[in-house]
Order: sequence, then structure tokens, then C-alpha cells
Amino acid sequence: MTDTRRAAEAVWRIEGSRIVATLAKMTGDVGLAEDLAQEAFVDALAQWPESGVPRNAGAWLTAVAKRKAIDGWRRRERLDERYRAIARDLSETTEDDWQAIDDDMLRLVFTACHPVLSREAQVALTLRIVAGLSTEEIARMLFVPVATVQQRIVRAKKTLSAARVPFEAPDPNEWATRMGAVLGVVYLIFTEGYAATSGDRWLRIELANEALRLGRILANLLPSEPEVHGLVALMEFQASRFSARTAHDGTPILLDEQDRSRWDRAQIARGQASLALADAVGRGRGSYGLQAAIAECHATAPTFEATDWERIVLLYEALGRLAPSPVVELNRAVAVSMATGPANALRIVDELAAEGALRGSHLLPSVRGELLARLGRTEEARSELLTAAALAANERESALLRAKAAAL
Repeated sequence: MTDTRRAAEAVWRIEGSRIVATLAKMTGDVGLAEDLAQEAFVDALAQWPESGVPRNAGAWLTAVAKRKAIDGWRRRERLDERYRAIARDLSETTEDDWQAIDDDMLRLVFTACHPVLSREAQVALTLRIVAGLSTEEIARMLFVPVATVQQRIVRAKKTLSAARVPFEAPDPNEWATRMGAVLGVVYLIFTEGYAATSGDRWLRIELANEALRLGRILANLLPSEPEVHGLVALMEFQASRFSARTAHDGTPILLDEQDRSRWDRAQIARGQASLALADAVGRGRGSYGLQAAIAECHATAPTFEATDWERIVLLYEALGRLAPSPVVELNRAVAVSMATGPANALRIVDELAAEGALRGSHLLPSVRGELLARLGRTEEARSELLTAAALAANERESALLRAKAAAL
């Protein structure tokens, strides 16, 4: 990969969703906005090797995409007031004064989570246009085939266009119908930043920070919604460990080996304050509140060994009843292994394997390999870890799993 392509992809990772949001506001069509942004990115790959990467690459991509929109309207002989207004706006835009409007990102999330779309389509479309994830990355996150994700995204764009869904945040009385999907995709965006599903970086901090920013905005808009505060608390706790999660060369550092003095104590305090706000509403903890409580146990433990694993097991049991999933059950197994030993945890993992849960994911064989290693079943452990390494699409995580297998 050339340096120019790396630079272009880095710009797209950081600026892509904001560019789409700006274009969606301009055109009123989310699907068209993403298509225009992608076309501008293709132009960048063709031109930047010769001309060099612009000083403000985001402004360059936005300006090119706007011109493409105008050209499209001209070809269709739609020289109406919208075209003239946008043309004037374009003529006044410079690389120096370009900047994304924060509210546009929130509008983009709400638009992609419109009730005319199925929940699956909402999630896939938002991860594509807001998080800028590839269909392959989304498929791995959702444990579905790539073709399924592609179909969901294409159909979602067509549905929004056919329903003439406006690019705007809904009225407050409509928020409840979209809030579950909005919170879900915000956390999925954060999750991709916390542990990237693919590529050569384990962390995508800019993506996680954007999700946290959106969560904080939602918490200000909806102060009486406990799950919004629970989600913000969860992200604050998880983000507090970022500086300790990788070595200088980008190698992952797992929880039991992290230097806890590098954790952001101010961010942990913000997480505790958000969790307290969620509890103050008085409706009981939802799934995000329970996950935040688990994260708080880790964030406040003085050492890995001193973590309150029994409490974490109880919290995972409650979470499993409230929001059952194979990933929750796998995480519960990890907590059980620390609270009562690997043999009990292995039974949970083997039940998941027998059910065919998480097939094709590296998560289950990686946990199973760790448990087998602790039980002294070295050859089986090595085999499981190598299987997990082969399934992991993230280069850093795959290398870590291979190193564990080699150490056995």
C-alpha cells in the first residue's frame, strides 16, 4: 500500500462520517450523500499520488463531492433554487474555513435509525455511513454474512429515499421509537474503536471518541433516560484504559498486564457520575447500566487479582436474563473462570460450542484456549489459540493469539 493511499484511508476513517453528514444536510438524501462521498474518495486515490495530499483533505473531499452533486442535478436539468443556493455555498467554501457541524452527526444517526427501517437495517446503515465501517467489518461485528450486510444497506438507502425521510433529528416525542437503535449503534461504533475488528490497529480511538461525544450529547438531550446515562458511563469506563491498552509499537496489552497508573482517573470519575445519574432516575439498571457496573468493577479494582469477580458473575447473570446473547454468556464464562476456576467456565464455553454459537468468530476458541491452558491441556489449548488466530481479522489480535500459542 502506498503512502498516499494510507493517508487517504486515514482521512476517510477520521473525516468520512462528517463528510457524509455535511452532504446529507446539503442534498437531503443520506444514500446519495454516501455515494457522493465515496466517489470523491475514489477521485482522491486517483489524483493525490500526483498532486499530493491537500492541506485540508476533508475540505477537498467535501468540495469535490458537492461539485459531483451539482453536476448530477445539472445533467437532470434540475437548476432550481436548491442548486443555485448550493452553488453559491460552494463558491464561498475554502479549505481553510471548512468544518463539520457536530449536530449533523447526530441528525445522521437519527435519520439512519428511522422507524421505516428494520432494526437490522438501521444498525447496518448507521455503522456504514456514520462509523465508516466496511461491509466486511460490519458482518464480523454482527456475525452475519457479508452479502446479508450489503443487501441490508442497499435496501435501507432505497427505503429512506422512497419514504422521503428528511435529514433531521426527530421531534422529542418521536425519540423513544428510535432510542433503542440509536444507543445500540452508538455503542457498536464505540466497540469498533475499542477493539477494531480488522486492520493493523487494535484501537481506533478517534472512532471511540466520536461515539462517546454522541453519547454525551444524547445524555444532555435526554436527562431522564437511564440507559443513555448507563451507556455514557460504560463508554467512559472503557475509554479510561485506552492509554494502557497498547504498547508504544501498537501491540495489545491485556487487562491483567496493564499499568493501572496510566488509567484516566478523571474519566473513571465521570463514568461513576454518569452511572449515578442512571441510578437516580429510579427505574433499575438496564443492559447498558449493568455493563457499566461490570466496567466499574474493573476500573476501581486496585489490581487484576483484587477484582470483585463474584460480583461481576452476578452482574453478567442479570445481564444474560435481560439481554441474552452468546457474547454475554462467553464473557460470563471468563468471569466464572476467575471466580471459581477454569473447569466451571469450560463447561459454559463447551455448551456454547455445542449450540454452534459464535461460529466463524475467533472469540470462542480464544477463550477456550485460555481455559484449556490453565487446566494444563496444553496441546488442545495451542490448537484452539491457533484456530482463533486464523479467524481473527485484526492483525494485532491475531499476532497476540499466535504468540500465546507459541508460548505454550
